[in-house]
Amino acid sequence: MPSTVPTAASVPSPATAPAASAPAVSAPVGPAPAVSARVGSARSVSAGPTAAELLDFVRRAAEDTALIASLPLDPEGRTWVRLDGPRGSEAWLIGWPPGTGTGWHDHADSVGAFTTASGTLKEHSLAVRLPTDGWKTLELNDGVDRERELAAGQGRAFGQNHVHEVLNESDSVHAVSVHAYYPPLPRIRRFSRTGAVLRLEQTEAPEDWQ
Repeated sequence: MPSTVPTAASVPSPATAPAASAPAVSAPVGPAPAVSARVGSARSVSAGPTAAELLDFVRRAAEDTALIASLPLDPEGRTWVRLDGPRGSEAWLIGWPPGTGTGWHDHADSVGAFTTASGTLKEHSLAVRLPTDGWKTLELNDGVDRERELAAGQGRAFGQNHVHEVLNESDSVHAVSVHAYYPPLPRIRRFSRTGAVLRLEQTEAPEDWQ
């Protein structure tokens, strides 16, 4: 590996560990009243939700069978609808056809959470916090890769600058998940990966996926 490629050796681990962009469907669908009525009542509306509170929200939204059934599914590509997240957060209901995934990406300074509502998703993530700016190619150290499988009802929360990819590895079963972020995503950086080398490919603004 060329010595000019920086490494992630000195980058500290993130806080507790989707989002995924996809072709949007045209009609937004909000969460059922049972979900929205119970979110954000314990704290002042002026305070943003924590990652743990976002995880609680997405878990309860994933249990709303009417909400999950309202998502149009497309065998050719992922679909989404935007939801009303708690206290100014950004939330999405996302459908994953068999064999689809997000590719490697991060969520800038937003914390977040997601839960699988149906099917099974796999997450590959990095147990390091990447530099936010000033690099194009990064060589990852051994031992930074993490993998988890999230069946229906299982989810996770994550901190700022969390880097991951999410996949539906099934060859026959559609998956559906609920995601939430706070503050609303200011940008998404997308990466390609070859072995230990991570390369920044593009940076997306909200208008690119909304």
